[in-house]
Amino acid sequence: MLQGKIFSSLFSETMNKPIGLQLFTLFNTFDSDVAGNLKKIAGNGYLEIESAFSKKAGFYGMKAKEFAAMVKDNGMSWKSHHVLGAQFKMPPGAKMPLDADGKPLVIPVIKNLTDNMQEIVDEAAEAGIPYLVCANIPTYTTDELKSSIETLNKTAEACKKAGLLLAYHNHDAEFKAVDGNVPYDLLLSETNADTMKMELDLCWVTKAGVDPVELFKKHPGRFHLWHVKDLDKAMTGPQPVGTGIVDFKTIFKYAKTAGMKHFFVEHDMPQDAFASITQSFNYIKNNL
Repeated sequence: MLQGKIFSSLFSETMNKPIGLQLFTLFNTFDSDVAGNLKKIAGNGYLEIESAFSKKAGFYGMKAKEFAAMVKDNGMSWKSHHVLGAQFKMPPGAKMPLDADGKPLVIPVIKNLTDNMQEIVDEAAEAGIPYLVCANIPTYTTDELKSSIETLNKTAEACKKAGLLLAYHNHDAEFKAVDGNVPYDLLLSETNADTMKMELDLCWVTKAGVDPVELFKKHPGRFHLWHVKDLDKAMTGPQPVGTGIVDFKTIFKYAKTAGMKHFFVEHDMPQDAFASITQSFNYIKNNL
């Protein structure tokens, strides 16, 4: 009986985190009405947000402090910001994903850590957020991987000086071997665990055929941030939480082992972003 109570207490402790949202979910529509969209997101019950690059300069067309004030006014907390590690380019042989209208996604020219590292770090520090996240960086060749790790290490040191923590967000490509090495393993082993954490995307790691729990056990405390999104049964792409094959209940039991501090719902290019985030929120609230 006592053992059951201990397990129940641990279970409650690891699940009881504010539900966050990655704003890339609304990439195609967020810029058109930032204030209105933030109000709707808060109305859905979300308490934390993670921002991302957008089609406008700065933070959705605003300065850092201006956007931070708007988030706070809506009763939410801004925890993290996504940036590109290098100039955006599609993986070899890949096609540009489609937007909500079924047209190839248009990515504007965006600042990146390779070319604009200190400027990006300074802006994140001005925003007063605890985490800066590298959303992706080239890892398709050994030379790319070496250069990318150098960029991440330099950025991690700059973040430390600015009072931030850097984190790295994965897709599935980082788990595909390059010249006999798994890029994700090198991203973990050749960066400083104290200055660079990981943001584990539960959809993409599942698509890669890798068990998140085993990663948590092998690198305890390293995974401060999570992207909580589901993967369809055909393993082709993201779905609202609770509608696919990701084993969230098991994964969340290991939140403490992972070192998870915040998690963010995300759904890349959904047809109806608010329908998706509402469905995901309700599943998490009622099941996790």
